[in-house]
Amino acid sequence: MPDKPSVLFVCVHNAGRSQMAAAWLTHLAGDRVEVRSAGSAPADQVNPAAVQAMAEAGIDMSAETPKVLTTEAVQASDYVITMGCGDTCPVFPGKHYLDWKLDDPAGQGVDAVRPIRDEIRARIETLITEIDTEWKA
Repeated sequence: MPDKPSVLFVCVHNAGRSQMAAAWLTHLAGDRVEVRSAGSAPADQVNPAAVQAMAEAGIDMSAETPKVLTTEAVQASDYVITMGCGDTCPVFPGKHYLDWKLDDPAGQGVDAVRPIRDEIRARIETLITEIDTEWKA
C-alpha cells in the first residue's frame, strides 16, 4: 500500500466542480492525501465564478488550469470521484469509485456557485473521514 491515498476528481471540463473539490481536499487534508483533478473534455480555463467562490472561502484557485483525463491518472489513484462524466471514465479493479451528483456551475454566477462549493466541502469532509478510517495502519 502506498504511503498515502490518492484521490482523482473528474468532471467534463475540469473547470468548476472537480477543481473546487481538489482545492477543498488539499486545503482540509493537507499533505495527507495526494490530490489530482481532470476532465474528459477540459475547458480553456477554470470557471471564474468557481475561483471567486473559493476565494471567498479563503482558498486561492486562480493558478489552476484544466487538465485532460488520462488512463494513467485513474490507475494511479485510490479514489476516483466523478461528477457527471459518465462512461468516459475508465474503470479499474481495486479502486474506490464515487459519483457525486452536483449541479454544474458552468455559466453560473457566483451566487449559484456558492451552494455547490458548500456541498462539495461537506462531501470532502465525509471523504476525509472515510479515507482516514481506511488508511489507518
